[in-house]
Amino acid sequence: MDKEKVKEFIDNFKLFFQGATDYNRKSQSLLLKESHNEMDDFILLCFGDILGIPIPTSYYSLELLPLIAEDLNGWQTRTMSRYSVWGEKWGDYDLDA
Repeated sequence: MDKEKVKEFIDNFKLFFQGATDYNRKSQSLLLKESHNEMDDFILLCFGDILGIPIPTSYYSLELLPLIAEDLNGWQTRTMSRYSVWGEKWGDYDLDA
């Protein structure tokens, strides 16, 4: 056999077993995405008035501002770029009548 074909076979063999046994990276990315979604929803409930949504409890949620201050810029950018929050949350369930 050709040396290039042997090297390609070994590389593909390594990639196959790496993909078959690498659950950790996929699960971490799913958990990270879900934690970002939950944090975004929490910040929306507490500080929605930044986006123009009138929330009467925003006076009481100001106590949380020092803890969440560094996340607000990224949250505001992510939330403003969303097309539909409902479409993201319920899009997988095929609820069309």
